[in-house]
Amino acid sequence: MTTYMHWFIRARLKTRQLLLLVALAEEGNIHRAAQVLNMTQPAASKLLKDLEDVLEVPLFERLPRGMRPTWYGETMIRHARVALGALNQAHDELTALKAGSFGQVNVGAITSPGLVLLPSAVAMVKREQPNLRVSLEIETSPVLLERMEQGKLDILVARLFAEHDKSQLRYEALTEEPVCALVRPGHPMLGMSGLTLRDVVGAGWIVPPSGSVLRHRFDLMFQQEGLAPPIDTVETSALLFITRMLQQSDMIAVLASDVARYYAAHGIVALLPLEMPCHMDAFGIITRTDRLLSPAAKVMMKALKTASLSIYNRRLDTAD
Repeated sequence: MTTYMHWFIRARLKTRQLLLLVALAEEGNIHRAAQVLNMTQPAASKLLKDLEDVLEVPLFERLPRGMRPTWYGETMIRHARVALGALNQAHDELTALKAGSFGQVNVGAITSPGLVLLPSAVAMVKREQPNLRVSLEIETSPVLLERMEQGKLDILVARLFAEHDKSQLRYEALTEEPVCALVRPGHPMLGMSGLTLRDVVGAGWIVPPSGSVLRHRFDLMFQQEGLAPPIDTVETSALLFITRMLQQSDMIAVLASDVARYYAAHGIVALLPLEMPCHMDAFGIITRTDRLLSPAAKVMMKALKTASLSIYNRRLDTAD
């Protein structure tokens, strides 16, 4: 028989205390936080004091014009958001099950697998479970990891970098991501053979924003050839702008090869025959080791792993 002796049971932690922590973090003022939670300010102050007494640490600094979380407070706020998010997900799943649905799964992906892998996986899921609701976000890896930490996403297809805390993450690699140069159909350089970086350094380029990994590697690629990086640049990661800008100019863009090939297949752009060694790191499937996948998330996970075999020739264990 399991004995439940968690600290929060002994401390009689209240859901309203978790809600108050999040409200205080967002409002920065106990009076406004109390209003948001439809309670009196004295009641909110007592809830906070009781929690601080149990934890034996100050959670907020009392300032002349509000309150600011301490490091202890930031830790509790982060976990409060996760706990409240899990409770909301539980309610959503129960509501969906009562309505005859199979629940909901929230997936995040970077652009390349979002374009190549996710459509196949989602189609597979919808064939098997048409009532299962799928929510998909396409974003950068850091943004997706932050949303997963907040409990807003169940599964990611993204990258992990050295600065990411991997202690509670499970990562299953799928493939590396090569990049290529693309231009408008009919671009004068498409007829040239033996193109090198020296031939294109003076061209106008559409490049990723400064500070991004790909932008750093793009600049480094030219420097390693003894060239200064292009200075005639437009910085953006917006695909709609990139494709439209290419159609209206002789600029060159750098994109993930899978994304570029998709647009090229539809005649929107053309791939420039130029070697681009500034490839991106591998991406993979990311889940949390400290949270159980819902039945809906397990269905999606199986579909992602099945689809990855045909798309990336990567066999992953589908027993989960």
